[in-house]
Amino acid sequence: MDPTALITPAHAGATLFMTGLIWFVQVVHYPLLRRIPPTEVAAYAREHARRTGWVVGPVMLAELGLGLALAARGGPLAWLALALLGVIWASTASIQVPLHRRLALDPDPSTIERLVRTNWLRTAGWTLRAPLALALATG
Repeated sequence: MDPTALITPAHAGATLFMTGLIWFVQVVHYPLLRRIPPTEVAAYAREHARRTGWVVGPVMLAELGLGLALAARGGPLAWLALALLGVIWASTASIQVPLHRRLALDPDPSTIERLVRTNWLRTAGWTLRAPLALALATG
C-alpha cells in the first residue's frame, strides 16, 4: 500500500475529531466557565490550558501537517481547507490563547464572554473544514 494513500483519511479523521471537539467546547465547555465560582476560575483556567494541550496539540499538529501535504499535491479544495486551517490557527494564537492566559491571571466574567463569543470563528472554521476533508478523502 502506498503510504501517501493514508494522508487523506488521516486528515479527515483529524479534522472530524477537531470539529466534534470544538462543538463540545463551544456549546458545553466554554459556557460552563460561567458557573465556576470567581475565586476558582484562575486555577481552573490554568489546569484547562495544561490538560487541553495534551488532547488538542497532537491532533492539531497532525491536521496541519496532513493539510500541508494535501495542499502540496494541489487542488482547490485542499488549498481552501488549508486556508480555513490558517484562520483557525490564527484565531487560536491571537485570540483564544491570550484570553485563556488572561483568565488564568484575572478571572473577569467579560473575558469568559469574549472567549465564548470569539470561539465561534474556530467553530465555523472546523465546521466548514469537515465536508472539505471528507470530499478530499472520498474524491
